[in-house]
Amino acid sequence: MALVLTFFALHWYLSVLMQTFFLHRYAAHQMFTMNPFWEKVFYIITFVSQGSSFLSPRAYGIMHRLHHAYADTEKDPHSPDFSDNLFDMMWKTKSYYNDIVHNRDTIDPKFKKGVPYWGAMEKFGDLWVVRLGWGILYTLVYIYAYQNLDMHWAFFFLLPFHYLMGPVHGAIINWFAHKYGYINFKVNDTAKNLLPFDFLMMGESYHNNHHKFGGRANFGGFRWHEFDPCYPLLLLLNGLHVIKLKRNNDLKYM
Repeated sequence: MALVLTFFALHWYLSVLMQTFFLHRYAAHQMFTMNPFWEKVFYIITFVSQGSSFLSPRAYGIMHRLHHAYADTEKDPHSPDFSDNLFDMMWKTKSYYNDIVHNRDTIDPKFKKGVPYWGAMEKFGDLWVVRLGWGILYTLVYIYAYQNLDMHWAFFFLLPFHYLMGPVHGAIINWFAHKYGYINFKVNDTAKNLLPFDFLMMGESYHNNHHKFGGRANFGGFRWHEFDPCYPLLLLLNGLHVIKLKRNNDLKYM
């Protein structure tokens, strides 16, 4: 049981870390810069962390910019207000995402400016055989634990979360943080802070804070209990000259 829980926790936190650090704060918001070498390094880490649910940094960045520009309107790629339920929203998000990945979209070019793009890595990570391979790997870990470590069969129900880890993290924020939680700031949408202490989403659940200050690298810090676990990592990487933090900005779609 310890092996499976450790494996699940590592996959959960590495995946959400790369989503908030690389896809969200870098690809979408450009809160910091990095040189081409480090960009490719974090592309690879994102691919390994998300595995079967690898999300294109380019598509993610574009979609998230649209979310900020058109939050809770018909143009929002993922709004609970325009979806029948959580799964309907996730399906609509998937369709929107695929249109961007396969260049079928008609999105204003201003939302695409500066998003990172490593074509070979994105195409490789999107291959169905690669996604299937990751899924088989996750399943084999559970089969091994079941056969050799007396894992209870009920733990197999965690496997779907492994298969869809990236979209699951996105859905938690895009659905629940627009429905439940508390508000620090009045904004023109329904964004809320989902968790008083964000131990699950690495700062992502401070959604109301983020929608108020879209360019602020620290998502927490407005109340005594708000701690953004990703922000110290940004400071460390900035100090090591791996990234270069920008001054806070609040561009319209960011």
